[in-house]
Amino acid sequence: MNPLRGIVLKLCSVAIFVAMASLIKAAADVVPPGEAVFFRSAFAIPVIVMWLVATRAVKSGLATRNFLGHFWRGLAGATSMGFGFAGLGLLPLPEVTAIGYAAPLLAVIFAAMFLGEKVRAFRILSVALGMVGVVIILSPRLTALSDHGLGGAEALGAIVVLTGAVFAALAQVFVRRLVKVEKVSAIVFFFSLNAALLSLITLPFGWIVPDATTFAMLIGAGILGGLGQVLLTSSYRHADVSVIAPFEYASMLLALIVGYTVFDETPTFVVLFGASLVVAAGIVIILRERHLGLERSRQRSSMTPQG
Repeated sequence: MNPLRGIVLKLCSVAIFVAMASLIKAAADVVPPGEAVFFRSAFAIPVIVMWLVATRAVKSGLATRNFLGHFWRGLAGATSMGFGFAGLGLLPLPEVTAIGYAAPLLAVIFAAMFLGEKVRAFRILSVALGMVGVVIILSPRLTALSDHGLGGAEALGAIVVLTGAVFAALAQVFVRRLVKVEKVSAIVFFFSLNAALLSLITLPFGWIVPDATTFAMLIGAGILGGLGQVLLTSSYRHADVSVIAPFEYASMLLALIVGYTVFDETPTFVVLFGASLVVAAGIVIILRERHLGLERSRQRSSMTPQG
């Protein structure tokens, strides 16, 4: 275990995913979301395969006993990406990032509904706080007080991104099921493969032949997506999830910087305030889970016969 290395790898993966989203956003005006999902997934596969070869995990990465589980995880993940990529063309990058933070909060609810996980009052209150933050972020887009009202593109963008967060939460639930019987390397590989194949369903809905610049951006997004997955997976080999997970929220700072410098996007106070509530709720849940995990470890140790 090397927590510092794990944190560095996590931060690198966060930066790479923000760069990937920026490339998708730059191409969003001309490339349909389904086509963007294909490039993001298909060109991640070579990176993942090279990682499997380098770590001598090809056998475990390609072996599976649960094709159906990988399919459902791929379907939820690909749908989430499609909605998220569509939202990038309609909303500022920091706002899309902030709404996306709803996914782990919703995953707590879905895990209780579908996996039977116990959700105590503390986590319920934390999730409620985070969802209040999401509502605050969405409120200017979904009320008649906004510039364009309910019919505007920005209102549609808010609904689309939130829908993407719902499917991302469902994907997390499928992953929780898969990790009980499958290797992480297999989950990573089959996700990209299934997402690429499933994205082909959208071919009849207006795919284009991109120009050279757009083509390069899409390929770059795919390569960065694969590299981000590799670094993220590697980070959890060096430190506990509870140590690494809070650094996911560094993406908000990076999104603010990129949004302002590259896309000339200035976040409103409402977005920043709502995002701060969502981030606070997420970190509280992570720290609470860490505390409970330490308590369970101490209880197991005290029950272990000595001598």
